[in-house]
Amino acid sequence: MTWLLLALIAIVCQVAAVLLLEFRNPSKAVAWLFILLCLPVIGFVLYFFIAQDYQHRLKVRNRGTRLFQEIRGHLWKEAAVVHKVSDMHNPDFHHHLRLFNLLNHLSESPITGCNRSKVLTDGEEAFSAMLEAMENAKDHIHVEFYIFRHDTIGTKFQDVMIRKAKEGVKVRLVCDGLGSYKLKSSFIRRFKESGVEFHFFLPALVSVFNRRINYRNHRKIVVVDGTVGFLGGINVGDDYLGKYPNMGFWRDTHLKVEGDAVYFLQNVFLHDWKLASGEKIVDLGLFPKHHCTGDEQVQILSSGPDLNWNAIQEMCFGSISVAKERIWITSPYFIPDEGLYEALKTAAVSGVDVRIIIPDKADSRLVKLASLSYVEDLMVAGVKFYEYRKGFIHAKVLIVDNLIGSVGTANMDMRSFFCNFELTAVLFDQEPIDHLVADFEVDLKNSRLIDEEQFHARGGRQKVAEILCRMLSPLL
Repeated sequence: MTWLLLALIAIVCQVAAVLLLEFRNPSKAVAWLFILLCLPVIGFVLYFFIAQDYQHRLKVRNRGTRLFQEIRGHLWKEAAVVHKVSDMHNPDFHHHLRLFNLLNHLSESPITGCNRSKVLTDGEEAFSAMLEAMENAKDHIHVEFYIFRHDTIGTKFQDVMIRKAKEGVKVRLVCDGLGSYKLKSSFIRRFKESGVEFHFFLPALVSVFNRRINYRNHRKIVVVDGTVGFLGGINVGDDYLGKYPNMGFWRDTHLKVEGDAVYFLQNVFLHDWKLASGEKIVDLGLFPKHHCTGDEQVQILSSGPDLNWNAIQEMCFGSISVAKERIWITSPYFIPDEGLYEALKTAAVSGVDVRIIIPDKADSRLVKLASLSYVEDLMVAGVKFYEYRKGFIHAKVLIVDNLIGSVGTANMDMRSFFCNFELTAVLFDQEPIDHLVADFEVDLKNSRLIDEEQFHARGGRQKVAEILCRMLSPLL
């Protein structure tokens, strides 16, 4: 009886600890309590090493914000910052002062007005553009990816970066410690021996022991000479060229930007470089004057434990809340938090055209089941779900009316919104939004509308699996 009492006390203490530490996030607390119920001791050990620790979040945030303050004044002086809603090109935006104020207060990156963007709709187009830009580098190349593979395209990137480093160009590379953990030591050594500065962002083993494994850098950044930048959903790997037979054609969206937005993309990279390498770089030469070849209005939003706001989630919620005509979303993982879930449901019930494209063929069975658990209620409200069938769709795109279009690294899920280091470009001009709309319409043709009656008739085992995965979804 004594050991039963001790076991009960231990379980109660574990539950109390989770409730105390996760009171700010009830859905996450439920997920961990479910794990503790199934695995009383092992579950708490996993929680200790994996779960987000609030004090660590503060430490990361404090380390990450100092750099920006030292160059903030320079960036605001050099960039064409949009200060007033009346200066937005789109007259429809003039009626959305609250959304404008929200966007301008979310991030250390404002809306800027001297930009040119190009939407890149597949891996081949994106890789060609990035490699061409790096080939033309004169001063520096900054590269950051969640996944960097030592395969054919990875070797092409390496060859260009090494060649430019030998020419005297400063080349810095950051890879996430978990996403790129399969990189061979010989591949990394070739970088370093050739003059490329390489660092892992929170190496997997180290981050387990310092309890930061939950902080993954999911950003994809290339900045060349401080004047050309790239971001979006594409990592460096042959799978993004559709060369993995099990996944087939890979549909993704990336973005090339020139102008003011590159300043703030560069700033995000330097934040991450500081966190990965410990080196603090405050060099205003990395933010050169540029020739304003376009007048597009663009905002670079970053979110993660190094910032005070969950800026990307707030942008999505704020934009969805003001939608009048359409909300079109593409995301490989659809696990919305409660706020976004209710905002989408309310929009659909109100008559807004809400369409969401998710993969038919998923790269994670658990995530797919969790995503499907949200489908039924939202379909009843009027949301239309489509499963992409041409291959695997990995694009992360949001289109709201003709107000905004966003392209970035963040999935429409809780991990992207609240745990990962993420990055998104918000586009406000008609031309790039029209491009995203056209791509979305093509994707719809390669997708199958989920039939509401057939979906309701799915088997009981499937429904139970979805419920269980939904309980765990805040951790996926």
